[in-house]
Amino acid sequence: MQIAVLTFEGFNELDSFVASAILNRMKAKGWTAHITSPAPQVTSMNGVTIQRQKPLEFASEADAVLIGSGIKTREIAADSELLARIVLDPSRQLIGAQCSGTLLLAKLGLIGGLPACTDLTTKPWVIEAGVEVLDAPFVAHGNVATAGGCLASQYLATWLIARLATIADAWEAIHYVAPVGEKETYIAQALAAVGAFLPLSEAAA
Repeated sequence: MQIAVLTFEGFNELDSFVASAILNRMKAKGWTAHITSPAPQVTSMNGVTIQRQKPLEFASEADAVLIGSGIKTREIAADSELLARIVLDPSRQLIGAQCSGTLLLAKLGLIGGLPACTDLTTKPWVIEAGVEVLDAPFVAHGNVATAGGCLASQYLATWLIARLATIADAWEAIHYVAPVGEKETYIAQALAAVGAFLPLSEAAA
């Protein structure tokens, strides 16, 4: 599985790095999560400059795509030329967005009239885009999911692994990153957040 973690100028480190780190726990099974950006270098909201691993166009060929947030998301959402470079297909890809990434998902026409999750700062902008915002950390409609809050990145990663691999794989990935002494609690919370949005056969497993 090849996963694009869309990471833009002014990105939130927690969104991009936490999700990609958890997903890359699946490397032994052929998975790779790539930091995917429109420019060779991007700088985070806290001044951390990184090299991208894949160009933005890689998103169109990835098996799954996660869209992170950042302090410049409203500018990105208004940049029609940049948005045109993001070609996604929920009929064959799993697509997730976090916090202000939900605004980009709305601008790409991938939410439609369905309710979504986002962070409290972005909420009015997402509502302005015509999307109902839920008071919840995670929701999925078929192959499209949204999450609200920086640490909800673990829920997006759990959902992707459970959907594209197994619940057991998701359990192992979260078990590795969860705090010692709280592992069972973290696993239970992550699986509770995404469980209702898994196909019945996967949820039962």
